[in-house]
Amino acid sequence: MFTSISLALYANFPASVGYSEMTGTVINMTLYLLPLTTLLIGSFSFTSDKENGEWGLLSTYPISSYTFLFGKWLGLFIILVTVIFFSYGLSGFLIGFFGPGISVATFFFLLLFSTLLSITYLNISLLIGAIAKNRSQALIIGISFWFLTIVIWPMLLISTLSYLPSYKMIQPTMEVLTILNPAEFIRVFTIMRLGAGTAFGAEYDQFITWINGNSGLACFVGFFIAWIVLAILVSGYLWKRSE
Repeated sequence: MFTSISLALYANFPASVGYSEMTGTVINMTLYLLPLTTLLIGSFSFTSDKENGEWGLLSTYPISSYTFLFGKWLGLFIILVTVIFFSYGLSGFLIGFFGPGISVATFFFLLLFSTLLSITYLNISLLIGAIAKNRSQALIIGISFWFLTIVIWPMLLISTLSYLPSYKMIQPTMEVLTILNPAEFIRVFTIMRLGAGTAFGAEYDQFITWINGNSGLACFVGFFIAWIVLAILVSGYLWKRSE
């Protein structure tokens, strides 16, 4: 929210259509702030039920751990999406009123990017909440995962590619590693759908063709649905084991 507002009021950008310096800055700032916030809110919410005994009380009722976790996930999802929509709605108003402006398509793409990012890390916070025994452990695991996937990921990617024995292995390795990192996959997918896939270089040529095609969008949606279901199933299993 504060990033979008500051860009709208203080940055001297031209009217933004598609991917530009302004949208790139918003995407990068969102990529740093939103995952960490989602991880902490989500993991603390799940582990606090273990610490204060609420789950112990709820477990005496005829309710499964899967139903409980899905209800918690859905509640947190509604809260996060509400905050995101309110923040972008206010930012969009200020951009349109005070700033140089931004196209409606680009604005909704940024909104979708933030929502997908929030859902992804909410799923991860669900897994963290199932593993961690208290909020201190959840804090350490959450920050560690955020630091790995957001902060030092570019350095790890470059280091991994430098040890490859053949140049022909760079392209498939980069594509696989991009898919394995949820934040990076969403960022690359969003920027390529905005028409700026060339910013990633020739190694992503096949990725650009796939993502911009109908099959790429369908696979991305399927990936997200499968990711949500898998996170709830695995978390439910781990939650039972922790009992």
